[in-house]
Amino acid sequence: MIRRILHKLFLPCSEATLLMEKRNAQSISSRENRMLSMHLMICKWCRMYNEKLAILDKVFKKKFSEQKTEINESEIQDFKNKMIDKLNF
Repeated sequence: MIRRILHKLFLPCSEATLLMEKRNAQSISSRENRMLSMHLMICKWCRMYNEKLAILDKVFKKKFSEQKTEINESEIQDFKNKMIDKLNF
């Protein structure tokens, strides 16, 4: 019960996932980073999402750095969104 209240007060999951994506694409402010850290401490679902996101980013960065191909950020973001949709069924 308390976790749900804190969850809603600090940062909802929808905003937390956006901050995770933003953090991977660019830097986030220290305030956003603190809010995200607090959210991740109380939300196991977002922690799992964050771990999966980190793995995907690591794999993609390694793959694309080997190929030396030009890929714009919107293509990467579109691909991530499609993967997220498929993971969410």
